[in-house]
Amino acid sequence: MNYQLLIADDHPLYRDALATTLSRHFPDCELLQSRDLQSTLNALEDSTIDLLLLDLNMPGSEGFSGLAQIRNDYPTVPVVVVSGSDRDTVIRQAAALGASGFLSKTAEPEEIVQCIEQVLAGEQWFSTEALESEQESDLAERLNRLTPQQLRIFHMIARGMLNKQIAFELEITEPTVNSHVTAILRKLELRDRKQLIREAQSLVQL
Repeated sequence: MNYQLLIADDHPLYRDALATTLSRHFPDCELLQSRDLQSTLNALEDSTIDLLLLDLNMPGSEGFSGLAQIRNDYPTVPVVVVSGSDRDTVIRQAAALGASGFLSKTAEPEEIVQCIEQVLAGEQWFSTEALESEQESDLAERLNRLTPQQLRIFHMIARGMLNKQIAFELEITEPTVNSHVTAILRKLELRDRKQLIREAQSLVQL
């Protein structure tokens, strides 16, 4: 079938290598590429994308905030997260935020093809062991309660940014940031900012 696949990654060498693998195994597909969150959103707006291969760390995307925004704005587009880290925490959080699959950047071409075929067929592609791991916090699942803006602020706090700095970068007022932080604490069932920072840093180290 003539699927449209979008590869979103800020590393041109990996992007081109992945495109070469996909064009070899899916010769009838149209392959699009983007290098940051904004160009990815533009491509999703302008095209009928059947599957998005999304790098978690791109300009404009703070950790999982890009995935959260895409799932919020384009909920019908299947997303396969592609990451240099295949820790159970990362896989569990990607699944909790609505991704349809997860691929490590070290995956062999055969695994990449199998994953894409399965997701295009309406199924999911995750490591069962990672999803069933009892060693990871359920904070990943609770993150799904946050709005894209709140998730963005969550990751900024994990980087040690103060509310004033967050307000400046997001071009919003500091009282607005304070309100978001209060809502984040409530939704994640955390006591205070110190606990938020500790939990956040354990999750965003991709």
